[in-house]
Amino acid sequence: MKQMEAQERIYPKWLDKQDYPFKSNYFELPMGRMHYVDEGQGDPIVMVHGNPGWSFEFREVIKELSKTHRCIAPDHIGFGFSDKPYTWDYLPIHHAENFEKLMDNLKLENITLIVNDWGGPIGLSYAIKHPEKIKKLIVLNTYLWSVKDDPYYQKFSNIMGGPIGKFGTKYFNMFGKMVVKKAVGDKRKLSSKIHKCYYKHFGKPNNRKGCWVFPREITRSYAWLDSMWQQRQKINSLPTTFIWGMKDIAFREPQLNYWISNWNNPKVIKLDNVGHYPQEEDPQVVIAELRK
Repeated sequence: MKQMEAQERIYPKWLDKQDYPFKSNYFELPMGRMHYVDEGQGDPIVMVHGNPGWSFEFREVIKELSKTHRCIAPDHIGFGFSDKPYTWDYLPIHHAENFEKLMDNLKLENITLIVNDWGGPIGLSYAIKHPEKIKKLIVLNTYLWSVKDDPYYQKFSNIMGGPIGKFGTKYFNMFGKMVVKKAVGDKRKLSSKIHKCYYKHFGKPNNRKGCWVFPREITRSYAWLDSMWQQRQKINSLPTTFIWGMKDIAFREPQLNYWISNWNNPKVIKLDNVGHYPQEEDPQVVIAELRK
C-alpha cells in the first residue's frame, strides 16, 4: 500500500470546478485506489461520508476550514473518484479497515473527526481503536448500534438492499436520484446541479455495487455495529457535538436522544429545517462549530 502524489483534477461534465476545486490524492489498497482530498495545514479535520455521498458533500467545510486546518476527506472504495471494483464485497467492516489503513498511513494526531450516515460507524470504529488520536467528534445524523430488530430500518433495508433496490440502483441509479432528494429537509436547497453530484459519480451500472450493499447491511452488519456500540465508553467522554437535522427521514429524533442518553455531556445543535445532510444543507453551522 502506498500514497500517491497529489494530482490536478480532470473534471467530468457534471462537476463544476468552482464547487470542488481540490487536487486529487490517492492511496493504494489491495482492491483499488482510494481517492481523498487533503487541503490546508494545521490540526487535521477528517470528514467521513456515507451513502450515496462522497467527499463532495463536505466541499464548503473544506473550502473554509482549509484556511486554518488540514482538511482530509476520503472517498470510500466504490464512491466518488475512488476505484469501483465489482468483485469486492463492499461490507462496512471492510470500508472501516480501508479507512484505518489510510489514517495510519497519514500518521495524524489531534484529529477532529466529522461523521455522517455510514461514515458514523466507519469513522467511529477508528476512534474506538485510537481514542488517543481524537481531539473532538462532530456527529451528523448517523448511528453506531444494531437496528436488526427495528421494524423501521428492517423495512428500508429489505426494500433498498433487496432485489428491488439492487436492480433499481444498479440500472437506474435509484438510490442517489430518489433517496437523497427525500432525505433533505428543504428540497429547494438541493439544486439539480448539486443533486447530480450525489449520483453521477457512480457512472455505469457495474460501478454502483457499493451503493446498494450499504442499505442491505443496515440489518445484516448488526453484529459488527453492536460490537462497536458495546465499546462506546472508549469515546463517549471525548468532546462531542451532535449537529442534527431534525427533518431527516433516516436518523430521527429518537436516534439523537439515544445518542445523548449514552454520551457524557455532549453539545447538541438541532437544525429544525435540515434533513440528513447538515454539511450540505447548512454548512455554516458546521463551520462555526469547527472554528470553536
